[in-house]
Amino acid sequence: MTGQWQGGFQAEVRVTAGSSAINGWTVTWTFGNGQQVTQAWSATLTTSGSTVTARNVGYNGALGAGGSTTFGFLGSSGAVNGVPALSCAAS
Repeated sequence: MTGQWQGGFQAEVRVTAGSSAINGWTVTWTFGNGQQVTQAWSATLTTSGSTVTARNVGYNGALGAGGSTTFGFLGSSGAVNGVPALSCAAS
């Protein structure tokens, strides 16, 4: 998290390519305490229940080997806030 206030928070996620170039990426996580995404930038986010999926947008999907990009989002707070485990896949 990059910031937190009563009822909300801001987060930034860095996506880094491994030893090979990639043409797109997907990051998935599940909130465990009722948090919800309210706004996002530099990624297209979809939600299904408490699971959030972020996909690259046109300008930040292609990454050279070892290259990285970031995306961010605002969320509403849940009962307890924490950092969920992220899963990342290249396409």
